[in-house]
Amino acid sequence: MTFTIDRTSNPTDDATRARILENPGFGKVFTDHMVTIRWTEGQGWHDAKVTARAPFSLDPAAAVLHYAQEIFEGMKAYRAADGGVTLFRPQANAQRFRDSAERLAMPLISQELFLEAVEQLVRIDEAWVPGGEGSLYLRPFMFANEAFLGVRPASEYIFCVIACPVGAYFKGGAKAITIWAPENYTRAAPGGTGAAKCGGNYAASLIAQLEASKHGCDQVVFLDAAEHRWIEELGGMNVFFVRDDGSLLTPPLSGTILPGITRDSIIQLARSLGRTVVEQPYSLAQWKEDAATGRVREAFACGTAAVLAPIGTVRTAEGDFVIGNGEGGATTADLREQLVGMQRGSLAPLVDDWVRRVL
Repeated sequence: MTFTIDRTSNPTDDATRARILENPGFGKVFTDHMVTIRWTEGQGWHDAKVTARAPFSLDPAAAVLHYAQEIFEGMKAYRAADGGVTLFRPQANAQRFRDSAERLAMPLISQELFLEAVEQLVRIDEAWVPGGEGSLYLRPFMFANEAFLGVRPASEYIFCVIACPVGAYFKGGAKAITIWAPENYTRAAPGGTGAAKCGGNYAASLIAQLEASKHGCDQVVFLDAAEHRWIEELGGMNVFFVRDDGSLLTPPLSGTILPGITRDSIIQLARSLGRTVVEQPYSLAQWKEDAATGRVREAFACGTAAVLAPIGTVRTAEGDFVIGNGEGGATTADLREQLVGMQRGSLAPLVDDWVRRVL
């Protein structure tokens, strides 16, 4: 598919962009352009464009506003040591996007078209890719824009990619975070959309995140819907536990957990280093006991935005418990260092196609 390129007539000047890149925050400032592709029933994907970033014009009856047919991805472009730009495992993002689309009865976009759209935006907004520890966060998303009221899949969709330069996801960088285990809220249930990356999952988690904030916590750890016993994932990240024998444990992909690309990368990386990685159910009660006895020495959250974030304290309505020394540990730090090194090109990737060169 040929992309029409229409550059903005009012680009951000170099001095302003340089100031922004010094401390971009996370998700607050956006680059100059966006990519859009339209899908219409009977015509398929068409009208691929790179244009100035601008608001959408939506009919009040647009299906996404009423029936929440919307999915998205999160990925990053990195400034390599030689000044070039790379993506980390973008093929996996493309496949997960297709899986999410299938679950929400939306049209599938080919891996090739998905990657070309992302790379088009990276190429035109290359100056926005920070150096150092920053990165360019990329947000491909798709939503139903057909104007109608009726419970059925829409017949028109827009696929879009936007980008923003980012620094650390959590305030204070990679310090240990505190998480809240809510009593009354669950993230997903069997047969639902827990494995899809759709906005509704995150909307449903926000009230629990507000509760967490009131208790001075950075994130929420959700338990299963059936027994409210088994750990599933955090509000936007997967979770790992490091045991005293050096092995790692993580909840299994049961259909209620997002199949994180960082999660999968850590599993492969840890096993390549000779560590045992077990995917099995793990209860909050067992975690508390194992933290007290030292059976679990470390725990960390992982995802594209934060990479790896050590978990220091867990808070519940019945009281708090601390993991290890409450500040993280050597295994978490080592895995993070190696994964970040691969993402940024200072270390060879574990698998050749993990790193895709854009520029």
